[in-house]
Amino acid sequence: MNPQQNKRMILIIVGLIDAVISGAILLIYFGLLPIDISEWGIPRWVIGVIGGVWFLSAIGLVAYQLTRTDASE
Repeated sequence: MNPQQNKRMILIIVGLIDAVISGAILLIYFGLLPIDISEWGIPRWVIGVIGGVWFLSAIGLVAYQLTRTDASE
């Protein structure tokens, strides 16, 4: 594998891990995971916005890397 392919694979893996972590945050926000976020001292809507933006950016990164064509072809 060339270095460009390695970089692309690493970005895909990192994007997928980010999507899983931010997805867990969104599940906590929606109350599907039994974790009480009210005692953290952060407003509930802030956690929802952070989780949502993080999730969308991770999915966008993975989608871009999977649909990008190689310049060498």
